[in-house]
Amino acid sequence: MVLSFRLDGGGHGPAAPRAGTLTTDRGAVPTPTFMPVGTLASVKALTPDEVAATGAGITLVNAYHLYLRPGHRLIESLGGVHRFMGWNGPILSDSGGYQVFSLAKLMRVDDEGVRFRSHLDGSEHHYTPELAIEVQSALGVDIAMPLDHVLPGDAPAPDQREAAERTLRWFDRSQALDPSPALFAIVQGGVDEELRRWHARELGAREAPGYAIGGLSVGESKAEMHANTEVACAELPADRPRYLMGVGSPEDLVHAVARGVDMFDCVLPTRLGRTGSLFTDDGRVHIKGARYRERTAPLDPDCDCALCASYSPAYLHHLFRNEELLAYRLASIHNLRYLQRLCERLREAVLAGAFDAFAGEFLDRYQPADETVRTEQRTRWRSRSRT
Repeated sequence: MVLSFRLDGGGHGPAAPRAGTLTTDRGAVPTPTFMPVGTLASVKALTPDEVAATGAGITLVNAYHLYLRPGHRLIESLGGVHRFMGWNGPILSDSGGYQVFSLAKLMRVDDEGVRFRSHLDGSEHHYTPELAIEVQSALGVDIAMPLDHVLPGDAPAPDQREAAERTLRWFDRSQALDPSPALFAIVQGGVDEELRRWHARELGAREAPGYAIGGLSVGESKAEMHANTEVACAELPADRPRYLMGVGSPEDLVHAVARGVDMFDCVLPTRLGRTGSLFTDDGRVHIKGARYRERTAPLDPDCDCALCASYSPAYLHHLFRNEELLAYRLASIHNLRYLQRLCERLREAVLAGAFDAFAGEFLDRYQPADETVRTEQRTRWRSRSRT
């Protein structure tokens, strides 16, 4: 798989906002970009055409889940995951390292790989770096992730060091297979900034076609996530795409782009959508609230999604109150379109040389769900802007 990355603007510094273009055999994707998550080869409740209509140029599937069910060899025999799910653009697959360590039962890890029992039926599996590449190659994805050893952010320092070193060895084994998908490397290290810096430098020397930053957004503070993202980006090659795994809150996208991140994924926008929480520039709107029972004005007059263009908040409120399935679809479409529009605005700001102004205005206006995060967010941004 041919993959290239072109810097279109910004990037004036080792960890600075930038706009680029990620190109694969199946098309070009402007960055920053958000990748909707189709864990089981499906973005929940939405058709591929609906996902594409939100502006998404690339989606994500999960190799661990597809390995367990329906099986990678079955998908391969049916023409690969693109044909299987009806998506014509690029697809990135997560190896499932996080899922192995968070979902599997009776898990045991050593340098060979991970032995675990499936969370579905209790069957025993030995998931190795080689098997993770075999699965993703059979799926026929465009970008693959190596198996990595993921630990909670508060794991003891010796354990974090061991996991980072093992992740490095596993990447070397994966890269030696010369996989057909473009193989990104994954930077680990918990919230230890020195360990993150070392791991990013070591992986940067491997000349991977792209780099992911893993093991964040798993319970650490926002300040720790932002600091470790910046440390990793500062050490990674400037001419390769950088992907912050599992991050999808609007304010986190702004902070991460400020530090040089190009790609994101998260289940958050569709998961929140199915519960009736919708993104706006002012923060999340809870559409089930009585205040929306009679509202006809659009939630976001600037949004061009299928919800905002054709339906009132009162109608969506009605759908949720009556548990109509259309509610989940429309809210998910809105949240995905919101993040795509945010990425488009971030890109435009970078290219116009106005990123700091845009980010400052956005963060002053946006109200995170957590009041403590809201106060810290503004303080950190203003402090960063002064340096």
